[in-house]
Amino acid sequence: MEPNSTISLSGFGGIALVIFLIVYFLGAQNTIIPIYKAFTKRFINPYLFYVDLKPKYKTILQEHFLYYRLLSKENQHIFKKRLAKFLALKEFVPRGELTQVSDEMKTLIGASAIQITFGHPHVYFEQFERILVYPDAYYSEITQRYHYGEVNPRGFIILSWKNFIEGYLNHDNGRNLGLHEMAHALHIENSINNEEYDFLDFDILKMWNRMALDYIDRIRDGENSFFRDYGGTNRHEFFAVMIENFFERPAQFKEYDPDLYRVACGLMNQDPLLLLPAS
Repeated sequence: MEPNSTISLSGFGGIALVIFLIVYFLGAQNTIIPIYKAFTKRFINPYLFYVDLKPKYKTILQEHFLYYRLLSKENQHIFKKRLAKFLALKEFVPRGELTQVSDEMKTLIGASAIQITFGHPHVYFEQFERILVYPDAYYSEITQRYHYGEVNPRGFIILSWKNFIEGYLNHDNGRNLGLHEMAHALHIENSINNEEYDFLDFDILKMWNRMALDYIDRIRDGENSFFRDYGGTNRHEFFAVMIENFFERPAQFKEYDPDLYRVACGLMNQDPLLLLPAS
C-alpha cells in the first residue's frame, strides 16, 4: 500500500526503536511490547507525522474540499499537517466490491475527520484505527438491513463512498454522511478512557445534554422545523444531525436557535460562520 505521507523518524524515535529491538531479542517481548507502545504513543508519535502532504493530496483538498478552501493560509497549513498525521495513523480497508481505497477517498475521508476535530488539535480518533469503505450501501447481518455508515466503538468507522461523496457535493442541505459518522466518532471518543479522553468541555456538554433531550422531544412531537426527524432517535443521533447542520447550514442554524448554536460552537471549539465571506 502506498504511504499517504513522507515520514521521517526522529533521532529520539530511532534511539527508542534500537532499545526496543535489543530488549525484544533478549527475550522480554511480553513485558516490553506494551510498554514500548505506550511510550511511543505518548512521547514519540506526536512528532513523527508533522510532515507535509504529497502534492497530489494537496490538489485533491484544494479542488474538492470547500471547508479547506475557506480556511486562512495559516490554518490551511495546519490542516494539511494534521491530515498527514491522520492518514498515517489509520488503516483504510476496501470492502464489498471495492478493491482499493484510492488516494482521493483517503484524502477526503481523512479531511472530514480533521474538519470535525479542527477545534481540538490533539484529537485523532485514537480508538478508531481502521476505516472500512464500501462502494455503496452495505448489508449488515447484525441489523438485517442496509446501512450507509456506522461507527463501532470496538475500533472502526464504516462508510459508503457513494453516500459520502454525495454529502460533500451538496454543501448546504444539512445532510452529510462523512460529517455525521465523524460526529459519532467524536462523541464516542470523548467518553473512551484513552489519551484523548474527556476533551469536550464538561460544562458545555452538560448544557448540551439538557438541550438535546428537549429537542428530541420536540422532534418526536413534530414541533421542530429545522433538524430532520432522524435526530429524534436518541442523543447520539441528535448530536450527529446537529453537527451536519452546524457545518452545512450555520447561518440558518444560528438564526433558528442562537443558544444551541453557541453551545455547538463551544463543543466544537470553532465557528463555521467565521469562515464565510462577508455578504
